[in-house]
Amino acid sequence: MQATQLTLFTPTTVGPYDLQHRVVLAPLTRMRADLNNVPTDLMVEYYAQRATQGGLLIAEATAVSPLGIAYADGPGIFNEAQAAGWRRVTDAVHAKGARIFLQLWHAGRQAHPANIGGETPIAPSAIRALEHAAIRDALGNIVEAEQVMPRALAIDEIPAVVEEFRRGAELAKAAGFDGVELHAANGYLLDQFLLDGSNRRTDAYGGPVENRARLLFEVLDAVRSVWGDGRVAVRLSPSGTYGTMSDRDPHGTFGYVATRLNSYALAYLHLVEPRVRGNEDTVAQDTDVSARHLRPLYHGTIIAAGGFTGDSAELMLRNGTADLIAFGRTFIANPDLPERLRIGAPLNSYDRATFYGGDARGYTDYAFLGDMIPA
Repeated sequence: MQATQLTLFTPTTVGPYDLQHRVVLAPLTRMRADLNNVPTDLMVEYYAQRATQGGLLIAEATAVSPLGIAYADGPGIFNEAQAAGWRRVTDAVHAKGARIFLQLWHAGRQAHPANIGGETPIAPSAIRALEHAAIRDALGNIVEAEQVMPRALAIDEIPAVVEEFRRGAELAKAAGFDGVELHAANGYLLDQFLLDGSNRRTDAYGGPVENRARLLFEVLDAVRSVWGDGRVAVRLSPSGTYGTMSDRDPHGTFGYVATRLNSYALAYLHLVEPRVRGNEDTVAQDTDVSARHLRPLYHGTIIAAGGFTGDSAELMLRNGTADLIAFGRTFIANPDLPERLRIGAPLNSYDRATFYGGDARGYTDYAFLGDMIPA
């Protein structure tokens, strides 16, 4: 197939922004911020490497609260120093002609006391996630640690969480981002409220889906008060089980959310396909909820993510299930991924051992196409 025929390389729009292609950098936790959760020089280089004229990047999960950090050396957006660090990233990306959104995130029960000043993580209900956090041990090494029992948020604490997201949105605007994405996926706080397996509340934030979705829409309203139409997005993982997540009626839950989102003039709805659980591949089940199920319900722009190849991405776009495709692990290993896909060039393999934490190795040292051409 000739590159000129690829839907991946036709123009499109996201909110008010004109894009020249539909290859998106997915938000990827890489744990390269400093000990104060401020973006580093290495992060500036990483994002700039993956920026292309008319392309879209979604920056990694970034905590809106000191209590919302799941992983050591994850970035934050809850103070001005962090915003200043992110400004260096956005300036570098804009210099390459690309757009960049920031993913606003609160880990909820997936946070760990070692990463949040010894505090107990918060959650909709006191139900422990059977996963592992990444923390620093006494020697300063990043190690895995079992999640702890969280405490259920009191109802009068919830407005403060909404305000943290609003303030994070405000700081993201000051940092020069083009928009923000609410992380309501992958078993983090907004997802924990949404799914009934993690939400056993009996107040206005629990029970029927209208109540379980209340926090998501309160946060969305707060963030939109900062950014307005076309510059706020939402990420969902309708069949995600990472973080010990479950729901008795995922089609009903996510059908409700997708339908209601039509009235919010989003930049896009970002959907994680059921082929991926966290950073692992899995086998989709017949009962899973995918973009194919939600496309008839949501009428705006959809970005799909989850183990795509160039061919499967093209098929997804051509059948109308999604409008753009987010690439994760493939984009990690191929900073010039759009060009490689456009010309059908071979792809570098990724090194899973260097995904989380560390230095330039496996982060900014992957070869570009030009590096592979003999002199």
